[in-house]
Amino acid sequence: MHDWEALYQARTTGWDRGEASPALNKWLEQGMFAQDASILVPGCGRGYEVLELAKRGFDVTALDLAPSAIASLNTSLQAEKVAATTVCIDIFDYRPISSFDVIYEQTCLCAIEPTQRELYEQCLSQWLKPNGLLLFSMMQTGALAGPPFHCDLLEMRTLFDTTRWQWLDDAPFVITRELQSQRFELGFVLKRI
Repeated sequence: MHDWEALYQARTTGWDRGEASPALNKWLEQGMFAQDASILVPGCGRGYEVLELAKRGFDVTALDLAPSAIASLNTSLQAEKVAATTVCIDIFDYRPISSFDVIYEQTCLCAIEPTQRELYEQCLSQWLKPNGLLLFSMMQTGALAGPPFHCDLLEMRTLFDTTRWQWLDDAPFVITRELQSQRFELGFVLKRI
């Protein structure tokens, strides 16, 4: 497993946009979040999306393995005088009391080892209510190594197969990464069956 805390401590966080992903605004505009929705953000990092959702009054739970990331998010939440549940935990150890209406998957999958993808998909399925939405940003690197690990669309279609997932978008939207122009993300919405 990658030592994410060490990267935060060394301030080597090239993946960090410094602001919420453009995907969040697109999904907010499309009405993907019901006002009373419970939202999970696994692998939240410094939690820019968590902060934005909390400022809009959503019930948000944020998970990250790195204590520095969670501490940064907690500081931001306090500064904005908004609340979210933050949990410093290995995502594979997380066992919520109840499932969520929406999972905002902001490239957490690309940060874990590919050998753990099936386990992660099972976690997502367990965490999400039936008919709940998975808002999914798939990292496109074109590289064999990582992290971030490339999320090949055909592999993702196999991983998130039709026994548990309905792909609501046939065509993705592209999420650019200005600081890393050779990389981009594909945004999809999946529904838990």
